[in-house]
Amino acid sequence: MDSAIKSHKELTVWRHAMQLAKDVYRLTDQFPRREEYRMTSQLIRAAISIPANIAEGNSRGTRRDYAHFVSIARGSAAELETLLQLASEIELAPALRFKARLTERQKLVACSMGYGRACRRPLNLVPSP
Repeated sequence: MDSAIKSHKELTVWRHAMQLAKDVYRLTDQFPRREEYRMTSQLIRAAISIPANIAEGNSRGTRRDYAHFVSIARGSAAELETLLQLASEIELAPALRFKARLTERQKLVACSMGYGRACRRPLNLVPSP
């Protein structure tokens, strides 16, 4: 993609996505066992899809490919938000814990959308500090 970025691990958006995925794992540990193959698996699948697609897109050779994978990551983020909202409404875990996760997810999507727009024009990405 860009010579300034050598690895997806340097991208702030990837780091946020990884933290969000870890938070979802911790959060779903609190769910009732009956949810293991229902809500828990759906939440984890959506959460891990976000950093995985950012990493895969970053490793592709073109901006167009990268934009495509960032778009998929945004879709997974929207799916995650919906699942977290539903889990909160059916009281699978304390609502305040979900609120923090939704806020973090919204920051991630905003960052992702910025990278998505950047993929459609020449890039000069700066690694996170």
